[in-house]
Amino acid sequence: MKPGFYAIMSAQFFSSLADNALLIAAIALLLQLDSPAWMTPLLKLFFVLSYVVLAAFVGAFADSRPKGKVMLMTNAIKLIGCLVMLFGFHPLAAYAIVGFGAAAYSPAKYGILTELLPPEKLVAANGWIEGLTVGSIILGTVLGGILINPSVAATLLSIDLPVFDSHIDTPPEAAIAIIMVLYFIAALINLKIPDTGVVYENINKNPIKLVQNFAHCFKVLWSDRLGQISLAVTTLFWGIGATLQFIILKWAESALQMDLSRSAILQAVVALGVAGGAIWAAARVPLKNSLVVLKYGVIMGFFVITLAGFQQHQFGDYVIHFGFIHVPAHLLFIYIFLFIIGWMSGYFVVPMNALLQHRGHVLLSAGHSIAVQNLNENLSVLVMLGIYSLLISLNVPVQVVILCFGCFVIISMALVIHWHKSNQKEYDSLHLIGEEKHH
Repeated sequence: MKPGFYAIMSAQFFSSLADNALLIAAIALLLQLDSPAWMTPLLKLFFVLSYVVLAAFVGAFADSRPKGKVMLMTNAIKLIGCLVMLFGFHPLAAYAIVGFGAAAYSPAKYGILTELLPPEKLVAANGWIEGLTVGSIILGTVLGGILINPSVAATLLSIDLPVFDSHIDTPPEAAIAIIMVLYFIAALINLKIPDTGVVYENINKNPIKLVQNFAHCFKVLWSDRLGQISLAVTTLFWGIGATLQFIILKWAESALQMDLSRSAILQAVVALGVAGGAIWAAARVPLKNSLVVLKYGVIMGFFVITLAGFQQHQFGDYVIHFGFIHVPAHLLFIYIFLFIIGWMSGYFVVPMNALLQHRGHVLLSAGHSIAVQNLNENLSVLVMLGIYSLLISLNVPVQVVILCFGCFVIISMALVIHWHKSNQKEYDSLHLIGEEKHH
């Protein structure tokens, strides 16, 4: 890999680390404000709203200047969102500002890969950057849980700055102050990202023309036989992943009586599995064979359904001993189970992501193709989180929610596989007809 790739990975790591730690801190802030349970998943919904609203414009913005500079500017917006949350903005509004920065950051982050690297290295690059991103999700989630832990927060709050009164008085506020440092580190690394020298000519700045152009890009990508399948899978994956994140928190509270600080660890275990699956896919799945991984989406759905039937008392009080480490049997089982779910997710989504980026780069520009991808993926997140929030507000048991969710994953992935097979048959038929005409 070129040296610039490692700067991109490092900047992405710290920015994503802060995003995920901030989510846990924002949830803690909502709890501190005695907000209703259905408001918690709305944090993510407000975060991704900018991805949908700005979809037609962020691709052109990312292509209008060196992407390292775009990443620096958008990281600064994230820092501002973090700052206003610290000083009294409602968590939903403040996290929406962070989402605004993230929406513009994403096309630059992924688009620069296609500018910097040849197509044959895209799966490997995606595997590593997704693996590192998921690593940051793991550490960010755990870090958020640690920072809001009462004993850790008490230590942070005991630190007094001379002369200056920070007005930081609660565990969530102390956590946010630390998270701001991570955004600042990411911004410094952004300065080291090289200019690839790629220039996109005649970038239109007229809003109406941008919307029209975006609609054209949307149609082109969904009309491509490979693009539509990879786009469908990544769209489903991000909606599923965002919803599963909150389902696990709710399930841990209901089935395991875990508080937020401890249940955040379960999210980290899933993310660890995603990282493992992503790295495995990068090493084992070439771009030309990327569609062979679709079946793992169906299998993952069955694993999710099984989670609904888990009861802690089934394991009694058994404890597994690993030298000086003692782990309750039910927790060890859950860790392994959630890791497998994450591993399958990472294994099937990374090749799809690489295929989509390649098709988007061939058919469109890097920034525009990522913007189309972001619109679809985040519309999926909005819809699924909206439905989940509605179910929670209606007091539907989390076990029922998990069962419905798992069935949706199975059915939707099975339909995508059928769609791909139909595309193959249609292509083979047209190819055969073409040969007959030739003869």
